[in-house]
Amino acid sequence: QVQLVESGGGLVQAGGSLRLSCAASGRTSSSVAMGWFRQAPGKEREFVAAIRWSGGYTYYADSAKGRFTISRDNAENTVYLQMNSLKPEDTGVYYCAACRGVTTTSASDYDYWGQGTRVTVSS
Repeated sequence: QVQLVESGGGLVQAGGSLRLSCAASGRTSSSVAMGWFRQAPGKEREFVAAIRWSGGYTYYADSAKGRFTISRDNAENTVYLQMNSLKPEDTGVYYCAACRGVTTTSASDYDYWGQGTRVTVSS
C-alpha cells in the first residue's frame, strides 16, 4: 500500500505561483507513475500532470502546459507541482495519486490517492 500526503495549497491572486508537494510512503517501488489531479467546485476530477518515477517522463493537460511543472525527487519519494501564472480556473482541490500500472491520465487507473490540498486563485 502507498500513502500520499499533499501540501502547499493556499490562496493566491491570479498571476501568482504555488508549489505543491506530495510525500509518498509505503510500497512506493510498486508505483510506476505519479499524477496530479484537481477538482473544482461542482466539477469532475480533472487530470493535470503526471510523471514517471523512472526517467522522469512528464505529461501535461493542455490547461497546465507552459504554466505548470511536475517533478520528482526519487530519494525523498516526493513529487512536486510548480504552478505559475495561476488563473481563477485553476481553483480546486489538488490530489496526488500513484499508479501501479503505466503512465496514464485516467483517474480510474490510479490506485492510491492523497487527501488533497486546496488551491484558491482569486481574480
